Amino acid sequence: MLMRPSTLQPTLKSSATWFSVLMAPLMASPLLAADATLVLPDRATVGVEFTENVIIAEGEDRKDNILLRPNHDVEASHQLPEYCVIIGDAMRSGDRVRITAHDVTCIEAEDADSAIFSDEMDGGVYDTDGQYGLACEDSTCTFLPNEGFMLTLNETLEIDAQDNPSAEINAQRRQEGQEESEEGQTDEE
Repeated sequence: MLMRPSTLQPTLKSSATWFSVLMAPLMASPLLAADATLVLPDRATVGVEFTENVIIAEGEDRKDNILLRPNHDVEASHQLPEYCVIIGDAMRSGDRVRITAHDVTCIEAEDADSAIFSDEMDGGVYDTDGQYGLACEDSTCTFLPNEGFMLTLNETLEIDAQDNPSAEINAQRRQEGQEESEEGQTDEE
């Protein structure tokens, strides 16, 4: 069983954006063994960042389904796989925006195999000053990608790898390719 620390990131504008963010790495990399497990303990911290600009204007109270991704430059107790999307909700509270993460999907690639991990989660975002939520610079809170911050889990995250039909198809193709290669060598002799 593969035990992996993870990091999560939420930001979601539309289902199409979310689907594209998740499918790009899936198409680029094969999946891991199906018996892998992604584990992060209670109170684990992971570095994250927004996947796109997030603006919460004055008078706007919340934004739902924002997308985050791992940021490995942030000092944290754990790291998520490189290809992860965390979905959360942002709520304005005075001069801070509080973000709660509720879903995560990660793709862990290793050589020609990869695994998909997807489940609910419970976490909150802390700014680099250690306070809950991200500080707003002015009346309009604007957050850009590549500005890292900390996501802290409120409970243990343990996700078993999901069945991956793409990995099975790729394994079958590799097997067929190997058999054809062996047949070609036999014919040449």
